[in-house]
Amino acid sequence: MSPLREDLQIVADWVAPGQRVLDLGCGDGMLLRHLFDSRQATGYGLEIDPEGITQSIANGINVIESDLDQGLSDFENDAFDQVILTQTIQAVQRPDALLQEMLRVGRTGIVTFPNFAYYRLRYHLAVRGRMPMSDALSYAWYETPNIHFCTIRDFEVLCDELGIHILERRVLSHDLKRPVLARVMPNLFGEVALYRICRA
Repeated sequence: MSPLREDLQIVADWVAPGQRVLDLGCGDGMLLRHLFDSRQATGYGLEIDPEGITQSIANGINVIESDLDQGLSDFENDAFDQVILTQTIQAVQRPDALLQEMLRVGRTGIVTFPNFAYYRLRYHLAVRGRMPMSDALSYAWYETPNIHFCTIRDFEVLCDELGIHILERRVLSHDLKRPVLARVMPNLFGEVALYRICRA
């Protein structure tokens, strides 16, 4: 099995052995496969893309075809230890509603997203006058699945408004390293943000 990207490895490190996990927008299922093999986790993936579903099944993942914009009503309260949402929150219709649903069905949640306030994106927009692209935001404006661009500050304000407690935050640079500047000024120098959250 190929090694996980740095951001996904951080997510994996936040999952304790034996936990029951729900991965929202699980893609090819590689994160869940890693968690099953290395953490003896159990659980499911939700995915809407047919190709992702096929790849998840090939990776031995229990995957359910599901549209996250329809909520998580199929699952009971506290059904999971961890609910994971990686690089997907910016692509759903109501991120606020999905966060609340995550913490209804899970005791804790993990959320990662590209930070739209990253300095290179600000520079691109200010100097070139065009919608920016980066490693974390790799789509042109006319083909992007992202509909709610978000900054680190935006996310933290939303958590406060929803009564969500932030347990831990990590901020990575464009090359998925952990630079000192991103620790000091995360909203400016962090390209990818990772949060572990729970109900307050």
